[in-house]
Amino acid sequence: MKEVLKTIRGTKPLVHHITNWVTIYDCANMTRALGALPVMAHAPEECADMTGISSALVLNIGTLTTELIDSMLISAKAANEKKIPIVLDAVGVGATKFRDEMAAKILDSVSIDIIKGNYSEIAKLAGESAQTKGVEATSIDADPIKLAKEFALARSCTVVMTGVEDVVSDGEKTFVVNNGHEQMGLLVGTGCMAASVIASFASVSSNYAEAAKDALCYYGVAGELAAKKSNGPGSFKQNFYDEMFNLSDELAMYRMDFKEC
Repeated sequence: MKEVLKTIRGTKPLVHHITNWVTIYDCANMTRALGALPVMAHAPEECADMTGISSALVLNIGTLTTELIDSMLISAKAANEKKIPIVLDAVGVGATKFRDEMAAKILDSVSIDIIKGNYSEIAKLAGESAQTKGVEATSIDADPIKLAKEFALARSCTVVMTGVEDVVSDGEKTFVVNNGHEQMGLLVGTGCMAASVIASFASVSSNYAEAAKDALCYYGVAGELAAKKSNGPGSFKQNFYDEMFNLSDELAMYRMDFKEC
């Protein structure tokens, strides 16, 4: 039996976030609820030092500025030197030219271990015709499983496509995750929090595809359990934190719903 949560809670890995201002508080709380330690250091004067004492790095371009990109590149280079996993959450790619260009700049400047986005965000990054409505996904013409595999191989990384079904691929192994609940889509920030969970799992595993798949399963299970007790997004958010905090490896593994393609 896997003991991912037990390992995270025992080692308390520090997960450095350079993330967006809309969901920064939620990402910190979700990271802490599952047992890892969050830190959010955006200043270029200290971000590399913070990455140097961390076990994973999350880059989230949801509220993008040129200065923030500079800090992301500084931290990402420090993470590459330390050989800790980097999760790039490509929030809103496909919505504006600036966002597309900055995401491409990150990918071309440093080595990213896990690229995460919804279907249209990943499709746009992969060169497919796709447009994002703000930060919300739109439909794509490409087969998501094929797209994830090919993009992962092209970038030598793990690709995570989130949606009703989540697709995870490193080009060799591909998983489709079905855990989760529709109430998760009613709450702003669930995608950003998922990146925090993925980074936390990747911080204690060298197999990033397995780590991302497990993270999404566990995260989805917590969402399913929270939905049973909730009447709307307000109560769901509170219950979501509690269910992640109280989740066990045993329960999560029993409820995991995924297939390998």
